[in-house]
Amino acid sequence: MTALAAPPEHTDRLAALRQLQIDAGKIVLADESIATADKNLPPHTVVKIVLNPGKDSNINVEVCLPEAAKWNKRFIGLGNGGAAGRINSGGLLGYMARGYAVATTDMGTAPNSDSGIGKPDVWKDFGYRATHLMTVCAKQVIQSYYGRSPEYSYFNGGSTGGQQALQEAQRYPEDYDGIVANVPAHCRTPLHAYFLWNEQIFHQCPFSSSQEENVIAAGNEYMASSEIPQTAGKMVSDPRCTDKDIEAVIALARKKDPTLTDKHAIALKKLFGGPTHAITGERIFDGIPFGSSFKIAHGHLYLFQWIFGKDKDLQSLDFGKDIDTYTAALGPYLNAENPDLTAFEKRGGRLIMISGSADSCVPYHASLDYYERVAEHFGSLEKAAAFCKFYIVPGMSHGPGPGINKLPDMLGLVMNWREKGEVPHTLSAQRMVDGKTELDMPLYPYPEKTNWESGAYKPVTGPRGGVERVAERFRPQAAE
Repeated sequence: MTALAAPPEHTDRLAALRQLQIDAGKIVLADESIATADKNLPPHTVVKIVLNPGKDSNINVEVCLPEAAKWNKRFIGLGNGGAAGRINSGGLLGYMARGYAVATTDMGTAPNSDSGIGKPDVWKDFGYRATHLMTVCAKQVIQSYYGRSPEYSYFNGGSTGGQQALQEAQRYPEDYDGIVANVPAHCRTPLHAYFLWNEQIFHQCPFSSSQEENVIAAGNEYMASSEIPQTAGKMVSDPRCTDKDIEAVIALARKKDPTLTDKHAIALKKLFGGPTHAITGERIFDGIPFGSSFKIAHGHLYLFQWIFGKDKDLQSLDFGKDIDTYTAALGPYLNAENPDLTAFEKRGGRLIMISGSADSCVPYHASLDYYERVAEHFGSLEKAAAFCKFYIVPGMSHGPGPGINKLPDMLGLVMNWREKGEVPHTLSAQRMVDGKTELDMPLYPYPEKTNWESGAYKPVTGPRGGVERVAERFRPQAAE
């Protein structure tokens, strides 16, 4: 047997890092543990890198490394959120303290989202390039510092981080062995068209907080007949609906709240229906799910400023020519919609996707449809599920949070699936209220649903599909 070489001495490791050559970039800091508020953190090394792969690119990367003796031979890439533009250094430390080498990036949008106005290099960086280059240079840093490559590499991201996650699986399947895509904003340009659609509607027809609450309550009440006793009237576990359902929820909401006018009814029909093309009628994105908040279903309009400029009146944008211009410019870079995960699957990659049934910021329907298209590509749901699982968490909004849901360690599940062959299936999802568990119920992978029978939870096979597919031309093919 060939003996592994001992890792370099600490001083040699730091010197090697400071001299490491990075393609289209440079290391601007390589130093021992930078002071933090938590004095209990173990010693570690922080490496900061600036990458400039394009004329207008300025990507910041941070890598956090535990001591060589404490490293578990694994690397984790962490996703960002929203328009990115900053690095959450504290988010790296928890993983480092558990023995992981870990990295993240600001995705090239510092100091704020205005950095993308009229700059295609920034569009590419934000869409896919920053995450891949972060991964490449982080692995170079790990090789230099420890004298060896990681045994396994994993990516964990939510929202924008979910876009990063699926871009990695689709474009760079060799980067990671396992991936968690939590509430993924992968159908990116259609999603922001949905934000604009809602923004324009709310501008023309505002809803008070009490009116919104009554609309949410109407959705929960109307859908209660399809819920198990524990969730009936409290949430909508499966918000898939028809035009008839939309009309019924609006009628029930108006019965509950007489202040909802005809104008509100017209607005609600558009909000629940979702945006369509003004000329062709093609589906751009689906609508706000029943039982979810209006407050996080609009805003986030910076992508339109990237194309039309900071001074453009976004209320004047139309869903015909303007949406076509916007889609053609950004869609090929930002959208992660390719269902061909063959290369990722063949190298043993494992993927878990999670959506919340009450998430109106990144609604479940685009992810459900993406999963169905992955199954279509592989020939069956069973073949897709052999390496990719999709969970819809009942009642969860834009990720787990106080009073909403407590989920298992999804990254740990992916690791055990990849390394030990432990296939995830039944998970525990807790609904917390005031710090106490209100509901502790099993969670099953799509299309299975939770049923209550003879005093016990049991899985049942739910319906497939049931959401309107975003038209193909609003999901243009990926481009470099």
